[in-house]
Amino acid sequence: MAFALVFTVLLSIRINLFGKLLPSSQTASFSSVISLSERDTWMNISHKDRKIGYSHSTISQTSKGYRLRETLYMRINTMGMVQDLNLKTQADLHPDLSISSFDFEISSGRFEFAVTGTFFQNILSIQTQSSGSSRKYDIKVKEKPYLAAGIADAVIAEGLRPGETRTFNVFDPATMGQEPVVVRVAGKEDVLNMGRKKDATKVLLTFKGTTQKAWIGENGEILKEEGLLGISLEKTSRHNALFGLPIKASQDLTEVVSVPSNVIIEHPENLKYLKVKIEGISFDRLDLDGGRQRLEGQVLTIEKEDLADLKVELTSSERTETSKNIENRFLQPTLFIQSDHEKIRGLAKKIVSEADLPVEKAKKILFWIYKNIEKRPVLSVPDALSTLENRIGDCNEHAILLAALSRAAGIPARIEAGLVYLNGRFYYHAWNLLYVGKWVTADSLFGQIPADITHIRFSGGIPENQLDLIGVVGKVKLIVIEPKPDKPGIKKNLVPMRFSESTG
Repeated sequence: MAFALVFTVLLSIRINLFGKLLPSSQTASFSSVISLSERDTWMNISHKDRKIGYSHSTISQTSKGYRLRETLYMRINTMGMVQDLNLKTQADLHPDLSISSFDFEISSGRFEFAVTGTFFQNILSIQTQSSGSSRKYDIKVKEKPYLAAGIADAVIAEGLRPGETRTFNVFDPATMGQEPVVVRVAGKEDVLNMGRKKDATKVLLTFKGTTQKAWIGENGEILKEEGLLGISLEKTSRHNALFGLPIKASQDLTEVVSVPSNVIIEHPENLKYLKVKIEGISFDRLDLDGGRQRLEGQVLTIEKEDLADLKVELTSSERTETSKNIENRFLQPTLFIQSDHEKIRGLAKKIVSEADLPVEKAKKILFWIYKNIEKRPVLSVPDALSTLENRIGDCNEHAILLAALSRAAGIPARIEAGLVYLNGRFYYHAWNLLYVGKWVTADSLFGQIPADITHIRFSGGIPENQLDLIGVVGKVKLIVIEPKPDKPGIKKNLVPMRFSESTG
């Protein structure tokens, strides 16, 4: 899941979609911000001491408040493929720093995605643009939305002392979700920046169990940031950002965050069950127990579903319950699962027939995607229509297109995310859950229904739940308990395996 991994990193450095809009919480007040200094800031972006990009942000005064502009360029390696990622943000702010309107664009290779938004009377009106198609969405918010960039000004303006905290609710236009971010002032600390030692305030930002660090200078500028996976930012000059050290690709982020396995599983598709011990993480907010997964303490057991016992018809009472609580919710189109678009609906009708049973429809759609969508990592906001137009994508694009085509064919579909085994390691991955008389896992990237038992679900249901993986990345440890190494197809992993195939 290349996109999710990259945006997890971008979140850790406060310049991604997850942190762009910031509705204030009851404990955070911007009323003391009277005048914001105009700024023009350049920063180098590094991954483990290797420069992989830069960012440029400006804040200027307007007749109605302020205007913020930010551009970001990164060279990212995911699954052995190097891609250039460009992001642009522009926002008009009211005098109290709250959002009046914003524009966001992301481009990488063939994929481009744009979203605009305006805020009026507690309604945030969103419009997305992708593959020549636009969609609108209104979101009710309890408080005025603010930019995450305003956190530094809030900390300074409110005169927060070491140990004091404030909580903000981050809004993510990529998933239409909101999550709290806790900001704590650690205290004063000198930081080396551009060859000089400077006075700074160290701030800790905690999001879903993951903490990042930022050092704020006396004028409110971010001097340095440290986030996940060795990604960091440091304030620099324009010349140094553009013409200094050459920009190199990051290390393969998919490989960096993968989890080693204590055994080698040669044919996971043939196994009926898997038992693993999970260590190193909190299970809070994770969706580990339920369906084909059973959690007892730290031990998770996964049993492969049997398609032979599917119900062809449901009783009237079962139909009423599922149509209200399951089918209606997971049959509906969304901004990124455009199951009501004519191209999606038209293709679904070509792939399946009305006489097909639900499981037959699911298989036909899954194998159409498996055969017709090129398996390549993509760095963009995944949506079904763009995936269909470009015919390429990683596990996110495969999963979101399968969800859209399935819903268009009348099959309730959800998206799950977690880990999957490949070549001696577990990699972060996304797949689907389809309702074909019962919920069954399906993976169109691997061409599996049901998916093999090494698909370990950490989150599921709705796209924003994938943000729960942020607290897991880089921390989780897995120990395969059963099948044991002496079973057919299983052996101890004594030598690290090289990553030679693409996952999502």
